[in-house]
Amino acid sequence: MKNKIIYYLIPGVIIILGIVISISSYGSENTKQAAPKSMVLPFPVVKVVQQNTTSFQKFPASIEGEINSEVRPKVTGYIQDVLVDEGDIVKQGQLLFKLETQSLSQDAAAAKANVNTAQLAVNKLIPLVEKNIISNIQLETAKAQLEQAKSAYNSVIATINYANVKSPVNGVVGSINYRKGALVSASNSLPLTSVSSIENVYAYFSMNEKAFIEFIQNAEGKTIEEKIKALPKVQLELANGKVYEQDGIIETITGDINQQTGSVTFRAKFNNEAGLLRNGSSGTISVPKIYKNALVIPAESTFENQGKKFVYTVQGDSLVNTSISVLDSSDKLYIIESGLQEGTIILAKGVGKVKPGMKIAPILTPLDSITNSFQTVFK
Repeated sequence: MKNKIIYYLIPGVIIILGIVISISSYGSENTKQAAPKSMVLPFPVVKVVQQNTTSFQKFPASIEGEINSEVRPKVTGYIQDVLVDEGDIVKQGQLLFKLETQSLSQDAAAAKANVNTAQLAVNKLIPLVEKNIISNIQLETAKAQLEQAKSAYNSVIATINYANVKSPVNGVVGSINYRKGALVSASNSLPLTSVSSIENVYAYFSMNEKAFIEFIQNAEGKTIEEKIKALPKVQLELANGKVYEQDGIIETITGDINQQTGSVTFRAKFNNEAGLLRNGSSGTISVPKIYKNALVIPAESTFENQGKKFVYTVQGDSLVNTSISVLDSSDKLYIIESGLQEGTIILAKGVGKVKPGMKIAPILTPLDSITNSFQTVFK
């Protein structure tokens, strides 16, 4: 009976084993078919090129009118009237402020009376001298007293005229620091106002000593005068971030180094016929620095690791991370000091999506198409 059971079970086991092997074989074949082949993705690459490039050094600047004259009273008095407003365009000699002159007018009347009295004394002595009744010395003394009285009177009149405060130059009225009723004098900490001639303006900016030495050493010319004349024109970036339409010319450089700041001050002149620039404005001066036949690459083709800059050079279809030294930057380009040679092919975009040794399908791309791309934020 036992042998019969075994006889009947063996065919069933064989059938079950066959089904299991078939399923296993089918699953293995499907797994092999599902396994994807490693794909080589395309990436843009560029050649390292040499070209003339201009970078810009930027310095904060303060703007002043070519003439910036403070208006102060020469006498003490209360402001009786303010005849202009801030921003008005005025002419030299135009009346700006009137000060109270009542007390001065009284002084003038007294001084005039002294002149009249002295004149009467002279007139009385003249005939007496002519008749030799008195000596000529008395007459000369009286004449001297008359001249003193006239001088005192003229001084009071001049003081009254000083109460009429006039513009010293043609220009634009600045902030008015005192209004009607204020007591003012020449010793006030603030001027009444200022008048600035702004047809041309000066932009003042400073360089530290190291930057100044490098700047002058690289400038053309033998003497400092020749170097200043040969300096390139500068640009002015306004407070709103836009570049002023007129270029400026560096006219002077201070002859000493400020002991407190360790800096040297430059003065650049800008034409301002449109009146856009005002005395007291601020901006940023951009001084160009020209590099001839410099090695350049797109800035977005680089990445940093432990404080150093790298690029991926393309060797065949593989990527190799290469350390570089950057000398300067110009817009969206880096000027290379060392680490690359002209003609070397580097990964242009996607440095954050690859790793060393990775294989790619390089697509040679013009440099301009990379630097003009708007997707420079995402590497």
